[in-house]
This record gives sequence, C-alpha cells and structure tokens, in this order.
Amino acid sequence: MPHWPDIPYPRFAETGKALHMWSQIVGKLRIRLTPWLNHSWHATFYVNGRGLTSSLMHGETKSFETQFDFRDHALHIDCTDGSRRTIALKTMSVADFHAQFLAALGSLGAPTNLHHAPNEIPDPVPFKDQTDTLTYDPDAAHDFWQALVAIDAVFGEFRTGFLGKSTLPHLFWGSFDFAVTRFSGRPAPTHPGGFPALPDEITREAYSHEVHSAGFWPGGNGADEAMFYAYAYPTPDGFADATVAPDAAFFDQNLGEFLLPYDAVRTASSPRETLLAFLQSTYDAAADLGKWDRAALDCSLGSPGAPRPVTN
Repeated sequence: MPHWPDIPYPRFAETGKALHMWSQIVGKLRIRLTPWLNHSWHATFYVNGRGLTSSLMHGETKSFETQFDFRDHALHIDCTDGSRRTIALKTMSVADFHAQFLAALGSLGAPTNLHHAPNEIPDPVPFKDQTDTLTYDPDAAHDFWQALVAIDAVFGEFRTGFLGKSTLPHLFWGSFDFAVTRFSGRPAPTHPGGFPALPDEITREAYSHEVHSAGFWPGGNGADEAMFYAYAYPTPDGFADATVAPDAAFFDQNLGEFLLPYDAVRTASSPRETLLAFLQSTYDAAADLGKWDRAALDCSLGSPGAPRPVTN
C-alpha cells in the first residue's frame, strides 16, 4: 500500500526552494539535448524508485541520464559509456550547485552552453548570482518524493481510463508541479501567454489544444500547504460552478482552478479513491461542459494483466 506521508509546507519550504532551483538547473540540460516534443513533454522529469529521473538524453557520442536520488541524497549524472558524476544534495547556495553541475557536465563531455537563469519565476536572478545558503532537509525531501510515488500511482491509474492523447504523470520543473493532462483532440483558442520568464510562444504551443489538466504542487506561490489542482483550457461556461468530489474540493476564483488540499487525501479512509474522485469529477465537468466526444475518448480504468475489452 502506498505511503502518504505528512508533508507540512513550513518544514519543506526551504528545501523546496532549493529543489525547485536545482531541478531547473538540471532541466536545462534536458532542453539542450532533447528534440522539442509537443506541449513541452521533452522537458519533464519522472518519478522512479529513488527519486526523479530525466530519462535518457542523447548526445553526439554518448547519452546521459540525471537522477535526483532522495535515498542517498545525491544528484547522479550517468553516461552510457559507464562514467558517472555525483553531486551531494545538502545545504548550500543555488550558485554552488550550479557551479558543481556545470563542472560535472564538462568533465563528462556534456554540453555546458545552457540557459543559466530560472523560468516561470518573477524577476528571475541568474543561478550564479543566487548566493544565499538554502537549508536542505533530507527527511523533508524524502517525504516529498514518497508523496510523489503515491500520487504517481493514482495519476497513472487515472490515465488508463482515457483512449485519447494524454501525458505520462510528470514533473514540470519550471512551475515545480506534478501533472497529468488529457486532450480532447480539438484545437484551442490562442493562449494569451503572460507567464513570468517564459516566452509566449512556449505557452501557446503548450495550450494549442483543449485540455483537462490535474496535478499537485507541494506549496508555495501563495499556498501554504500542499494542494492538488484541476483546470480546463479553454475554461467552459459553468466550470467554476460544477459539483466535484470530494467535499473538501473547492474552486479558487483567482487561480481559475479547482483545489483539493493534500491533507484531505492523505487523511481519507482511502486516499486512492478520494484522489480518483477529484480527478474524475473535474474531468467530467470539463469534458461535459466542453462537449468533448466522450463516447470516443473514455474507457474503463485498466487492471493489471487484463487487456482492455474491445467491442467494435
């Protein structure tokens, strides 16, 4: 049974700031080496058995994989020629981590001509100039990862109930949220853009088609607790007034999203069923009000070892 740890934001806050910046630094290598994939899927990280992985990135003569290891608290950079570099995750400045990462890449023959400033951050400060020391709490980082493991299982199960285009559960290091997204298959109106330190052309490509997107973030940016969220783009009429589950979920007018506190899931008698209810009910609202072709897109949730029945 998945472990749903308590992840109070005050304990995680400074560690979260460090991980957000460190993941942005490492994510720049993913951007540099990976061909652009629709909706920026090429940039994301994935949960694995020790933390977060970039998956394999292919260079000219060898390939690379980065992994945030929240058991041994290290960033590993592994190459297909057998070489490896490791950076300890510990209390330090963003500038220190940035310098160590570039030095490790250089010693492995990986490119270092990356973008060296944060994205999706108001008034971004280049990584080399972020010299304040940030405390890294190994226990807080480990519990954050364990929460992602539990969430990944439910997001992955939810994904099986859809025949259309959908993402793997993945972490966007720009906004530092873990998400799963479904697409209706129809083009969407041009997105207005306006996200801080993110070119509008990226935002518009990301929202080129209609979506229902749900996700999780561990707190910050005005939220003093971990939250699940769900939204639709474009937002159909009546979405904010839709009835969704569970009772703890609510619509935030400022964000234009449904929110559900992580603790409401963690402390439920069945966290899995509670989170699935939130995901499904917000999707129902988005798809019904948006007039998606649900007969063509929906299917029952998958089960291990059982092929999906096909009736046509």
